[in-house]
Amino acid sequence: MTQSIPARFNAEARSEVGLHRSGNEDSALINGVLIAVADGMGGHAGGEVASKVAITTLAQILPLLNNDEMDSESLEDFLLNTLVDIDNEIGETAADDDRLSGMGTTLTSVALYRGKAYVLHAGDSRAYRLRGKEFTQLTKDHSVVQELIDSGAITEAEAATHPQRSVLTNVLMGLGKVTPLLVEYEAKPGDKFILCSDGLNNVVTNSEIHEALKGDDAISKLIALTYERGAPDNVTIVIAEVGAGDTPTQFLGAAK
Repeated sequence: MTQSIPARFNAEARSEVGLHRSGNEDSALINGVLIAVADGMGGHAGGEVASKVAITTLAQILPLLNNDEMDSESLEDFLLNTLVDIDNEIGETAADDDRLSGMGTTLTSVALYRGKAYVLHAGDSRAYRLRGKEFTQLTKDHSVVQELIDSGAITEAEAATHPQRSVLTNVLMGLGKVTPLLVEYEAKPGDKFILCSDGLNNVVTNSEIHEALKGDDAISKLIALTYERGAPDNVTIVIAEVGAGDTPTQFLGAAK
């Protein structure tokens, strides 16, 4: 009897500073069972520290994801509690250094476990999925402008230049106020999961991201497009395909 090979991510990623930043406040992680992007805020040093804390704390769950012994309900509880643990760690780190006061970070990750993809999300870094020709945004931005769009107060076009476009409503700042959001999706072989910081989607549309994914070297194409449009922010992109291969653990950006 042939034993089936568990699905793993074949992942790649890049994190770039952009044209108007002195350092990289983004952090990212890729692995065969876990991918993540965090976009730090609160000043150059604070943003770097917050996103690095988020990614390195999240990485501590890798042994669990590689151990096929937890039921789905227990895993969901564990992942939600991990987001709270990250928030607490950010708060403790900031309390030890006055220079880090007010720092925070987004976090969007996808954990692969028993044929399911668990999307953990706080902030406005995004997760997408490409399945065949179907391209889907899996996360909704936790931001003031997204709430205004949802209520019909402004349009998508107006959101791009709205003065509160950078104000987040759910983010990891160590204040004990984060609302963990976890959504489970089926993970089929060939599915591609795409994560990015808003340095990409603030200047590149969803349809352009989808178009780039149709060819080879999509990350380089998207980074180049971002730079063509001024690259006003750090930009981090992860693309991970569900398959039978594997990806060694790699940290990027501030977490490198």
